[in-house]
Amino acid sequence: MNEDAGPIFRQVAAQIENAIVDGSLPEESQAPSSNELSAFHRINPATAAKGLNQLVTDGVLYKRRGVGMFVATGAREQLLKRRRSEFADQYVRPLMAEAEKLGISTRELATMIDRWEDER
Repeated sequence: MNEDAGPIFRQVAAQIENAIVDGSLPEESQAPSSNELSAFHRINPATAAKGLNQLVTDGVLYKRRGVGMFVATGAREQLLKRRRSEFADQYVRPLMAEAEKLGISTRELATMIDRWEDER
């Protein structure tokens, strides 16, 4: 875990979210247990459980009593929708605001992005 990346329980939740988004943790599959996460990251099991429980609260995971936690149906789409919105807020809006300050039109900006994509 990265000390600079915020609270550890949020990092645990983000790691599980990333696995769901990239497909390595499919819907209806069992999520790692708090004990597995705590052993892997060498953190307190209560901290790992707090991250998992946050995902339960968010509707990304659900509990099966006596079995564990599982990825909810629709979790990937829910996460993608949220992340796309966050992406727009963090990157697109500031980009558009700066482009406007510089007198760059939306069409010019799209051309810049297309050129950058071609050069990659």
